[in-house]
Amino acid sequence: MDTTVGIDDLASAAGCDPDVLYRVLSHLVTKGVFDEPTAGRFAINETARALLDPGTHLFLDLDGIGGRMAHAWSTLLKAVRTGEPAYHEVFGRPFWEDLDAHPDVAASFDDLMGPAGHGTPDTDILVTGDWDSVRTVVDVGGGTGALLAEILRTHPHIHASLVDLPRTVARADSTFRSAGVADRVTTHGQSFFDLLPGKADFYLLMSILNDWPDREAVAILKRCAEAAHPHGRVLIVGGVSDGAGRSAALIPETVLMGGKDRRLTNFGELARAAGLEVHATRHLPTGHLAVECRPHDPERQ
Repeated sequence: MDTTVGIDDLASAAGCDPDVLYRVLSHLVTKGVFDEPTAGRFAINETARALLDPGTHLFLDLDGIGGRMAHAWSTLLKAVRTGEPAYHEVFGRPFWEDLDAHPDVAASFDDLMGPAGHGTPDTDILVTGDWDSVRTVVDVGGGTGALLAEILRTHPHIHASLVDLPRTVARADSTFRSAGVADRVTTHGQSFFDLLPGKADFYLLMSILNDWPDREAVAILKRCAEAAHPHGRVLIVGGVSDGAGRSAALIPETVLMGGKDRRLTNFGELARAAGLEVHATRHLPTGHLAVECRPHDPERQ
């Protein structure tokens, strides 16, 4: 069976100019990506096969979030000079407004944040205690619910709420049904800058604060502090480091929406401004630092 495809057929399927596509593919062949066993006919090799991975495809799709991330780096100089993201200068709108205006790009962003981009979620995220002591969880900005579904599937005694924008939580229903946990979770299609479901044992912020500048990060933390009962916990995973090793990294969130990673000392200041205290930290198997906060207790003063 001939497993090669001619350049004219490839160009027709991809909607591309045959001559330019041929030059691109020939260049990739010189880099070890794809084979060209006969002139003008190409075949997938092991290196090219890796491009079929859904997570890799999300980064390479220039019509989706991958394209937004790639082109946003052209605004780095403006961000360095001003301290503000300049995403809008390329795409006409700030990042979050751009997602609102382009549902297909927003969906690819949700996929990037979910299993397609990050694999099966690991529920080994607790810093103190165990899941037996947790009865209610609020996943703040939890996307399409992959991590929350895994928590609920593993711990049948827990009930939960998922908070994210309406377009995102609408896609979470199938996640929860597939996991068999739909009867134990309530979705809230709203901004996490608004009031959150109250009095839960556990508020989870997974890879959220690194998307935002300090002012917005404090506002999100403050909503968690307001909602948590006096003995509730707020867990932050992603975007905080303890300062061991490298200094704060330059991350895509900086050019996309003005976000940043923070050292633990800086994060502690933000937490206190929001009415929270850093209670404990732990390095997770994923390499992330998990930070557990608790509402500020004036009696401890």
